[in-house]
Amino acid sequence: MAQPPPDFLIYGSPVSPFARKTMACAIEKGVPFDVEPVNIMSPPEWFPAISPMKRIPVLRDRSIAAGGDHSSAQGTIADSSAICAYIEKKHPEPALYPADAFAYGRTLFVEEYADTALAPMAGIGVFRPIFFSIAQGKEPDIQRARVAWAEELPPVLDYLEAALGEADYFAGNALSIADIAITCAFMQIELVARAPLDNWPRLKAHHARMTARASIAGPFGKAQAFIRKALPDPFDLT
Repeated sequence: MAQPPPDFLIYGSPVSPFARKTMACAIEKGVPFDVEPVNIMSPPEWFPAISPMKRIPVLRDRSIAAGGDHSSAQGTIADSSAICAYIEKKHPEPALYPADAFAYGRTLFVEEYADTALAPMAGIGVFRPIFFSIAQGKEPDIQRARVAWAEELPPVLDYLEAALGEADYFAGNALSIADIAITCAFMQIELVARAPLDNWPRLKAHHARMTARASIAGPFGKAQAFIRKALPDPFDLT
């Protein structure tokens, strides 16, 4: 007898740092999931019905709605932060959100900073000028990527270096969604370019710890395999 599919279905692609964040959250908790590919540059007609902002990822909980009709929003949650919070609520162990009130608030802020400050600079500033150009048959805009790396990203990385301080993790002295979000966002750069963190030694050590985790390395490896088909070697931004 065939095994029933897992409850969780993630619409998206591991190339998206936000999709990788939700995948990492599920993997850390040992929760199985399926992935249905959605190309955000050319999404299917039914996608806006479940993602009103037309973004990936979207989670469908099949225990609520099986999902035979993709256009049905029943049982779906859009936005990576909302998805991760839902996974935490449904599968609370091991916790990725601290119990302490201040640490909890700090975690939510760092996750938001990853999503709204780091991710756009890594994605729009570095990833897109290189990979989107290649995908469109154009020369990669290395100069734009170098400007982002040299001028726009340092203040963000300076903040993260200071926020981490002497701790191993960003909040609550334990792994949290904040650490996952920061790492997934920064690794968008590493899909297309070499981005040494030597000027930020605490962040560099944190990055090394995080990228060694199966929850981070697994989804990133799938994204990297896809990108390497068009871009065999990352560019040097220094």
